[in-house]
Amino acid sequence: MQFKLRGLLAVALVSAFVFAPSAVPVQAKPPVSLGEGGAEEVGMSTQRLDKITTAFTKEINDKKLPGAVVMVARKGRIVYQNAFGLRDPKKADPMGVDSIFRIYSMTKPLMSVGLMTLVEDGVVQLTDPVSKYLPPFKDLKVYTPTGDVAPDRPMTVQDLLRHTSGLAYGEITKNEKVKDALTKAGIVTPGVDYDARNVTGTEEVERLAGIPLVNQPGTLWEYSLAVDVQGRIIEAVTGKRAGDFLAERIFEPLGMKDTGFFVPQAALPRLAEAFETDPSSGNKYPLIDVSKQPGNDSGGAGGVSTATDYLRFIQMLLNGGVLDGVRVLSPTTVRLMTSDHLAGVVSNPHMPGELLLGSKGYTFGLGFAVRMADGIAAFPGTAGDYNWAGYAGTYFWVDPAQDLVAVLMTQAPSPARAGYRRLLRQLVYQAIID
Repeated sequence: MQFKLRGLLAVALVSAFVFAPSAVPVQAKPPVSLGEGGAEEVGMSTQRLDKITTAFTKEINDKKLPGAVVMVARKGRIVYQNAFGLRDPKKADPMGVDSIFRIYSMTKPLMSVGLMTLVEDGVVQLTDPVSKYLPPFKDLKVYTPTGDVAPDRPMTVQDLLRHTSGLAYGEITKNEKVKDALTKAGIVTPGVDYDARNVTGTEEVERLAGIPLVNQPGTLWEYSLAVDVQGRIIEAVTGKRAGDFLAERIFEPLGMKDTGFFVPQAALPRLAEAFETDPSSGNKYPLIDVSKQPGNDSGGAGGVSTATDYLRFIQMLLNGGVLDGVRVLSPTTVRLMTSDHLAGVVSNPHMPGELLLGSKGYTFGLGFAVRMADGIAAFPGTAGDYNWAGYAGTYFWVDPAQDLVAVLMTQAPSPARAGYRRLLRQLVYQAIID
């Protein structure tokens, strides 16, 4: 079952979602309301974009996905938007473009942008030791097989942003000592992956500071709880909850009205849900409870959003930090965040591209995986495109060279999720005709 936005509904949605002209790298045409031939006006084929509809409708009819929302924009124009399937497979109500999703690791770019606004304010520097803001981190130790040792150098703010901090995720790390310590500290929640929201921010800092790092800071890319710690720095600097700060600096200015760290009671009927059992693996993957305010605003995996909200966020990035006259970041900061920050860092079997998309070809910036070349990766894209994804199946990417942004929202925590990310990329790029 699929639900296309037509007629007045489409015009209303687009009118509420007008993008500012793109600042990098191509000057966009003034956006107009969507209509027949709208995609062709920005160099895309409506007929070819319909392949997205065909592919995702089949996955839903085959009971492989419960539902999904896809949105694509080029040169400031929404060229494709569609809601497929059911919002909740246990109920009969359809998915809508306003459905709310647990975005898990797609929270990370939101928090990283928030932290970089403080860098722009001059109150945080990338070279600062984390312990400058979070004193318990001054006494961190690093695990070695023969005993814990002092770090060779302090963990820095840049380390947190590029995942070279030495911190770990209990769900991923092969270090059993650290995994066990994270569980005992209540930072890993048994039975619910990536739920670090049950402790307060202060408790998280104090407990993490007592657990050894898995690597020396700055030596290895290790996907980790580093973005949770970014949130704790924001709180230490501003005296506000991380979510409240992001609302003031990003969500409210950009009109991201359904983005935050829990779903208000009145909006719960719009919350998307997953299959009880994943059809790909036969396993159960319980999702985090987002029905009430958590103990801490987890920058690593605690956010919720809609496709419309997130598309506004990434269009702001594509525009060089501005949308609808609201500037969040400088273009120079966006370029810094989407540059290679892993030169000289030892590779890891789970580097960004392999972890997210099952393919080589990506390095990491300050909050995003960044494509190094047009080739190498086994799917379409352009050198400099950047992206990230979420555990429950969400995904986005930004391609400055093509003046393109796209978002996939679904609640399908499954080994199959990387395949859907690659599929959407393939179907979007084949629709570019100019």
